[in-house]
Amino acid sequence: MTTPKIIVLGVSGSIAAYKAADLTSRLAKRGYDVHVVMTPSATEFVAPLTFKTLSRNPVTTSIFDEKNSWHPGHIDLADRAQLLLIAPATANVVAKLANGIADDALTSIALATLAPILIAPAMNGKMWQHAATQENVARLRARGVEFIGPEEGLLACGYEGLGRLWNSEDIAARAEKILESR
Repeated sequence: MTTPKIIVLGVSGSIAAYKAADLTSRLAKRGYDVHVVMTPSATEFVAPLTFKTLSRNPVTTSIFDEKNSWHPGHIDLADRAQLLLIAPATANVVAKLANGIADDALTSIALATLAPILIAPAMNGKMWQHAATQENVARLRARGVEFIGPEEGLLACGYEGLGRLWNSEDIAARAEKILESR
């Protein structure tokens, strides 16, 4: 029996956070060991208990979550991750990652991990198209970070445009492809 590969799933504060529950379920059903890390804003959209139940692992919501030992939990997850998948990723999280800001558990893990990073953005279309966001995306891509999406459609804000979270089945398939290539 092989040891399941570890995916750290970062969930940031977007209305699309509820779709991350489906993504967690899909990844777990594919046999991955999923560890969810939520930004404080994400917990306003979906309760950590949802992800704990679906992943069968504790959920990290703070950099101060020290669940198992003296070893900082966020560094342990950064070390053990074989893929850091952030879905949904807000413009705020993308900006923090591009600029090396690590002020919560998710961004600290992103800065500390050597694992590949896959980002699935979800935000208002105008935010996605803003020059600052596009510069941040370009900066991350130049560092080897991969993006999937966003897709076009009706956004939660009521606008039509580019900014919807990519569908969870395709995100899971892309994560699997990245892990298979390692």
